[in-house]
Amino acid sequence: MFSRFTLSQAAVAALIALFLMVFLIVPVVTVVYVAFADGDGGFTLSHLVSFFHISLMHESFWNSLYVGFWSVAFASLIAVPLAYFTVRFEFRGAALIQTLGVLPLIMPPFVGAVAMQLIFGRSGAVNLLLNDWFGFTVPIMQGLNGVIFVEALHYFPFILMNLVVALNNIDSSMEESAQNLGASGLRLFRRIVFPLAMPGYVAGAALVFIKVFDDLGTPLVLNVTNMLAPQAYLRITTIGIEDPIGYVASVIMVAASLFALWASTWVMRGKDYATLQRGYSGLARRRLSARQSLLAYCWIVLVLLIVLAPHIGILLLSFAKVWSFSVVPDGFTLDHYATVFQDSSRMIGNTMLYCSIAATLDVVIATAIAYLMLRTRLPGRNALDFTVTVALAIPGVVLGIGYLRTFRGIEIPFTDDLLTSSWVLLALAYTVRRLPYALRSCVAALQQLHVSLEEAAENLGANKRRAIRRIVVPLMAGGMLAGFIISFMTAAVELSTTLMLVTAQHNAPMSYGIYLYMQSAAGRGPGAALGVLAVVLVAVGTYLSHRLIGNRAAAIQAQDIQRLGV
Repeated sequence: MFSRFTLSQAAVAALIALFLMVFLIVPVVTVVYVAFADGDGGFTLSHLVSFFHISLMHESFWNSLYVGFWSVAFASLIAVPLAYFTVRFEFRGAALIQTLGVLPLIMPPFVGAVAMQLIFGRSGAVNLLLNDWFGFTVPIMQGLNGVIFVEALHYFPFILMNLVVALNNIDSSMEESAQNLGASGLRLFRRIVFPLAMPGYVAGAALVFIKVFDDLGTPLVLNVTNMLAPQAYLRITTIGIEDPIGYVASVIMVAASLFALWASTWVMRGKDYATLQRGYSGLARRRLSARQSLLAYCWIVLVLLIVLAPHIGILLLSFAKVWSFSVVPDGFTLDHYATVFQDSSRMIGNTMLYCSIAATLDVVIATAIAYLMLRTRLPGRNALDFTVTVALAIPGVVLGIGYLRTFRGIEIPFTDDLLTSSWVLLALAYTVRRLPYALRSCVAALQQLHVSLEEAAENLGANKRRAIRRIVVPLMAGGMLAGFIISFMTAAVELSTTLMLVTAQHNAPMSYGIYLYMQSAAGRGPGAALGVLAVVLVAVGTYLSHRLIGNRAAAIQAQDIQRLGV
């Protein structure tokens, strides 16, 4: 049975609430306060009015909306057909295609942006070939178009993953009924399949919009500064921490992200997408004719080549001696990797340290919140889950600005170092930013653990604390480890918050080093090498998380079979 709650549980909840208050709520509220405060601490809208009277700020606002909208649109053009073809038709290598389709997420978009310039830029490989063969070029990577192109290719897997799950859960009998009534092809997809999969699509599209609106690194690397995130960063770092326009830009970014979350819920309001049976179990995949298969495979291969172009480009660049005005590098070398290990080894070590601390804190806090939510009736426990989830909608640049304002002048206990100039604040920021991912993993792990196992331990004489330590935590270990790895590998490529909070190069992590290298043509080789190392780090983390989850599921299944005597 669920316990009401104990004093120790209430104390744990209070400590977690205090942590979220200090390192999430207060910094964000501080940003909002400064944006609407006059010189005497009163309320004013003059800063907001001034923001929209500044032509650059007005332009940046609409550019961010423009980039967000078209990134979602182009991401949808990639993800929707890819998901539909691989789920609804017989395809050799469908699982491999879906796996390759998710690979862009393991590379930070700002890392691939430089590679995309070398491949699709004005003097990139594709335009050089087009000019030689057909006498024209395509301005794919110019201005806002380049940002949209990079963002769409990087974030479309959010739509792909959610849509694949939604399509698999559609009751196949509804599709068969529509076919019996004469619907087929595009009409069947438009009237039956896609509407039933709409919850998955909307969830993915909202995530894409939020991530694009939040991204600071890609516009900066592509030298596009007339967007909200770059302007908020540049105003605070050049004009100063007191500049109210930077805070107004930050508030608008938060409002846009929260609006996207609200809109995704509002679109689904009052509509029922439930079916009587899960679609996957009875789904009969349709066969394509030879001609249709050829066209489908050609389209999928073309899409995957474009999608994986950043990975190919950054790998070639990391080994290239010179790559300029040529289809491929003029020569190859290992010098860039030698430079990275010689000059940037401390950045690699810093990344391991900061991300390990952040991931450990995430797992501890997430496990505690999951237990309070699912095993107690503590008042306000769901508010902890809601507060952590809201962190997804807080752009990294906004959180960084909030930290600089909130903690300025505060010294670290027992030292003379300011908190805002210490790496400690960066690790705490990573903790807050990645806590939602760890929480989802820990909640899922605890939901699969039946409460009767704890009750059995308590009936045998174990107290609540011992039952948690000896029963709950070991059985949740797979989910906790997966949460640790996900938090670690996503924090390792965090740039928005990093750019705001790094004050000294000796405290900088890998993401900051990549950004610095990429600012000059001479440093792009070492920057690409460091980017490859970051991608490898994230890829290994992704692989380990899948292995841990799979092994844990297999172990639990084996234990269940053994208990049943099968």
